[in-house]
Amino acid sequence: MTTDLAGGIGQAVRRKEDYRFLTGAGQYTDDVQMDGQTYAYFVRSPYAHARIRGYRLDAARQAPGVVGIFTGEDIKRAGIGGLPCGWLITDVHGQPMKEPPHPVLAIDTVRYVGDQVALVIAQTLAQARDAAELVDVDYEPLDAVVAPDAAVRSGAPAVHDIAPDNVCYVWSLGDQAAVDAAMAKAAHVTRLDFVNNRLIPNAIEPRAAVAHYSRADDSYTLYVANQNPHVERLLMAAFVLNLPEHKLRVVAPDVGGGFGSKIFLYAEETALVWASKQINRPIKWTAERSESFLSDAHGRDHVTTAELGLDANGKFLALRVHTKANLGAYLSTFASSVPTILYATLLAGQYTTPAIFCEVTGVFTHTAPVDAYRGAGRPEATYVVERIVETAAREMKIDPVELRRRNFITQFPYQTPVALCYDTGNYGASLDKALQLADVAGFPARREAARQRGKLRGLGYSCYIEACGLAPSNIAGQLGARAGLFEAGEVRVHPTGKVTVFTGSHSHGQGHETTFTQIVADRLGIAYEDVDIVHGDTGRVPFGMGTYGSRSLAVGGSAIVKALDKVIAKGKKIAAHMLEAAEGDIEFKDGKFSVAGTDKALPFAQIALSAYVPHNYPLESLEPGLDESAFYDPTNFTYPAGSHICEVEVDPDTGQTEIVAMTAVDDFGNIVNPMIVEGQVHGGLAQGIGQALLEGCVYDPESGQLLTGSYMDYAMPRADDLPSFAVDTTCTPCTHNPLGVKGCGEAGAIGSPPAVINAITDALGVLHLEMPATPERVWRALQTSSNGRA
Repeated sequence: MTTDLAGGIGQAVRRKEDYRFLTGAGQYTDDVQMDGQTYAYFVRSPYAHARIRGYRLDAARQAPGVVGIFTGEDIKRAGIGGLPCGWLITDVHGQPMKEPPHPVLAIDTVRYVGDQVALVIAQTLAQARDAAELVDVDYEPLDAVVAPDAAVRSGAPAVHDIAPDNVCYVWSLGDQAAVDAAMAKAAHVTRLDFVNNRLIPNAIEPRAAVAHYSRADDSYTLYVANQNPHVERLLMAAFVLNLPEHKLRVVAPDVGGGFGSKIFLYAEETALVWASKQINRPIKWTAERSESFLSDAHGRDHVTTAELGLDANGKFLALRVHTKANLGAYLSTFASSVPTILYATLLAGQYTTPAIFCEVTGVFTHTAPVDAYRGAGRPEATYVVERIVETAAREMKIDPVELRRRNFITQFPYQTPVALCYDTGNYGASLDKALQLADVAGFPARREAARQRGKLRGLGYSCYIEACGLAPSNIAGQLGARAGLFEAGEVRVHPTGKVTVFTGSHSHGQGHETTFTQIVADRLGIAYEDVDIVHGDTGRVPFGMGTYGSRSLAVGGSAIVKALDKVIAKGKKIAAHMLEAAEGDIEFKDGKFSVAGTDKALPFAQIALSAYVPHNYPLESLEPGLDESAFYDPTNFTYPAGSHICEVEVDPDTGQTEIVAMTAVDDFGNIVNPMIVEGQVHGGLAQGIGQALLEGCVYDPESGQLLTGSYMDYAMPRADDLPSFAVDTTCTPCTHNPLGVKGCGEAGAIGSPPAVINAITDALGVLHLEMPATPERVWRALQTSSNGRA
């Protein structure tokens, strides 16, 4: 849908927020400066597992500039609770998952390297850091375990007494008996054992917080780099610090990237809010990059066995999946839901597999907590499906494109055997466009040309689907969600017809100020410049759930549309009175209220003024003003889907892999701003390629030390690691939200990893290669390959 209005829906409008970012006028948490501000530094455990026998704090307390030092014992004496988990998983026996306490500061035991042990507050950051080095903690080191498969072996050291076998839950989804029966009849069964490698989020802006207590009204203000400030406030106030919720204001200003890692309630900002009252001064903390590597919630880390049963013609009969999911040392805010509800429900992919069974074992280890990271369960599911489908095609000597086509879902709505119901899609159209855009027909010639140069070429496919905008609240509640999944929007029309929108969604780089403005300008027929968007402040915006899971436009945008509908409906009542017509005869189009079939009309701005200057107004039936709010709780997920095709060239002498082409064709439903969508896809592809080729978090299996603790050891993708992406879209509008949109923020990170690995294994002539496909790993695979091309 497009309009003639500059800045309307469907237009590639430049982002309005970028001017302030590019000119240094952005306001990030670390930019906040308050009178009397102090600085915090956290003492962190150097051990993965150790008992705390005591503290010696005198030297640190006497250090220059020190304002206060607090330990877990202080938190315990204050009656402060532990950090909560926001999703309850019920195991296969109907029992609730094991939820060990997650203290704000370690009390008796540390359980991963980086576990926060003490909070040091001083006049300057340098003084806080120097004093922290004087904090002497008496540790008794204990054995540690870091890998999920090792953690469940007999005799492994227990992370928590409540879970002596280190199992948080064993959870399953699907019909096991049906899968077993189908596998027994299958003409061919493909089996894969693989790891979905652990990742460390790396937003440009590290986590940061500034906490302030006011004695005047016994209130707190927290500035924090967070993706959902209302949820942060609710969890911290009601479930940890026992504060009246209205006494805590949480402000998330400009946020420089999140990718999921800033969704959660963390210990650091919680400790700062509590401590700000103890010292009666503001406290600032900004994580150092190495500190973020240790303490930010990590992503992925699955060990999986998957089996796909097919008939003699390549039709899928059944999929069986067993996964051990590393949860880390504690349950982060949404940790329990990621490898279960957000993972197993996507194992149908784009295919008509009639029977699917998945069993997930959530495992505690002596590592940083693991939680949602861009895609959150959907990349892990897509990797399972698209790797095993590609492998089955090669084992059965069926073209991988043809095998996918034989099994595509073509009739909608489609009820999968793993709970979800897809409302719409056209997977063949996306694949067709991707094949053309990638020039797959010309690949054999390019492969031969590479062979002549002594290089190996490979082509890999990935046909993904994801579920965005987690919904609806009542179903999610039955599945264990401890929060609602709605979104809120308020449209405040000023007397001059200008508009301010307050949204419960939160932007951390997605361009909400632009896309939400386009929606409002398009619906009201007003100038793009006449709309402002406000978000990220619990003191100003209605209660909302923030931004994650590609929900902002589909859920947050829909809430704004519902509020706009109320504005227009009220405007029609005012216009009917002023134009002396029946309300049913009033039409609204292109920014004007008119009487159908006549030339009698009034502009939107005049109606807005009349609402606030009600001299000619139906006061007996309508109150003045033009300010409407709405909450939107979706009835289903949205289901973006697409086809990604990767072409690689491998140097057999060094194992170096070059991605020479990356094609992505995605169906995001209706698109509000194609330029922003393209940027989101580019960013996602970069992160997915990073996982496939470069990134891998590694802990020492004996000591539990983080071996990839800096950019010297953890390889992030750079510009020269990436090709120029070829991206395009198809469109099947979502059937159950008013915009017909689906969500685009995570697609690139979901579809690209299996496409890259499928391309490399094709080039090498091997069936499997673990991520990240580093030059060494590729070279070793070549040495052991019996294929002639390798």
